[in-house]
Amino acid sequence: MVRSLWTGATGMIAQQTNLDTIANNLANVNTTGYKSQSNEFKSLLYQTIQTETTSANGEVKPTSAQVGLGVRNAAINTIFKQGSLLASESDTDFAIDGKGFFALRGEDGNTYYTRNGSFQWSVAPNGGHMLCDSQGLPVQDSTGKDIVLGEQYITSLISIDKDGYVMYPDANNNPQRIGVTIGLFQFNNPGGLKREGDSLFSQTAASGQPLNEATNPNLPKSNVIQSYLEGSNVNVADEMVNMITTQRAYEFNSKIITTTDTMLEEANNLRR
Repeated sequence: MVRSLWTGATGMIAQQTNLDTIANNLANVNTTGYKSQSNEFKSLLYQTIQTETTSANGEVKPTSAQVGLGVRNAAINTIFKQGSLLASESDTDFAIDGKGFFALRGEDGNTYYTRNGSFQWSVAPNGGHMLCDSQGLPVQDSTGKDIVLGEQYITSLISIDKDGYVMYPDANNNPQRIGVTIGLFQFNNPGGLKREGDSLFSQTAASGQPLNEATNPNLPKSNVIQSYLEGSNVNVADEMVNMITTQRAYEFNSKIITTTDTMLEEANNLRR
């Protein structure tokens, strides 16, 4: 009887985590480059009441009698499905059409990866123009260096082609490549990336090393689209259905606890 109390409790805890994940998805429905998450559950250990060879009459049984001990959260998976492309008024907003990630240099000197291409030109520490995100983190080029241009460039005239090359108009006002490329990186297992907040990811042993699209000819190339941003890939309708399902599962598990409590009360009353 007490076993059912703990089983119901594990179900409530698991569904609470599921609801937290759904709530986070809905809260980030308008976050640029956000990738939704989904919970994965697994059953807990089983207690064997009777083995395959035991029966009340001593006869051979083909199956055993096992009782489960509940459920727990096994993983929270990130879904890296492409988000919708949203038009922007800014020339420094970029969307990625493909599997690539932008690379940013964090304040700790480590490299972080993001699908949020909302960038700006700022003043570089040693002069010139540096491409950075809204937090001031420098954007990396295809060689892993900060993208810094000289003071002779007018930032309003700078453009980026679909391959990520930085372009600047020549004397005839025709955009020309100036030898700088926005870095795009892929991972063998993007699901293994660690979320760091602010739409940033960091590599882990599970994700593998970043693969530079500029130096790996076998990788499918991603396209950079200027004056667009990649929206969140959260599907509100699906999340609302998941929320209702989670709420019902939570209610069922709470009902297990109240029913067990009622049965224990009835058992205690038998002594009176």
